[in-house]
Amino acid sequence: MMVGLSVNIALLLVSYLLGSFPTGYLAARILKGIDIRDQGSGSIGATNVLRTLGKGPAIVVLLVDAAKGAAAIALAHFAYIISSDLSSNEGLSLPWLVALAGLAAIIGHSWPIWLNFKGGKSVATSLGILLAMSWQVGLGTLGVFAVVMAISRIVSLSSIVGAIAVSALMFGFGEPLPYLLFAIAAGIYVIWRHRANIDRLLAGTEPKIGQKLQTETEQTT
Repeated sequence: MMVGLSVNIALLLVSYLLGSFPTGYLAARILKGIDIRDQGSGSIGATNVLRTLGKGPAIVVLLVDAAKGAAAIALAHFAYIISSDLSSNEGLSLPWLVALAGLAAIIGHSWPIWLNFKGGKSVATSLGILLAMSWQVGLGTLGVFAVVMAISRIVSLSSIVGAIAVSALMFGFGEPLPYLLFAIAAGIYVIWRHRANIDRLLAGTEPKIGQKLQTETEQTT
């Protein structure tokens, strides 16, 4: 049993470390020699990378951040196979391991140990997790994001609506309870991380895609 517990703990730790890989920060350091946390909104996420470095780097950061989440889910499947072979999976089913690994990756992206626990809002990482967890839900969430984005041209609003929609999609597609609980928890968390954006949306000052951020008070995106 101790071996199985060790596998599960290692899974959560590695998932956190995967999520904590500071893609946007490294992109800014490598390409321009700057600390992206001192630019724009102070975010290490793809949106601030777009404002600071341009489309190409932003796409790369978006894809890598999504891949971090997907990798954590793949790791959960691998850990489950190891635990099952050892007959010591501590009673945790695969859906629970997947959900916990996903949460660990989200926490890693938002609170990366390498950047004094100041990271991003985990939208791209969450999308990667959803696509690996349930591709139907992932694509559905991406579709909701895309529709709102096409109408509003506001990334934060699109992310918030997507975070709200994900729980309904999990329920609608009949996914396991751990996945639904993950969707609820992750959705609430992503919305909470956007609280400064919500204030700007209510004030009518939230920038649309391609516009510069008018206020520099927000330190994470």
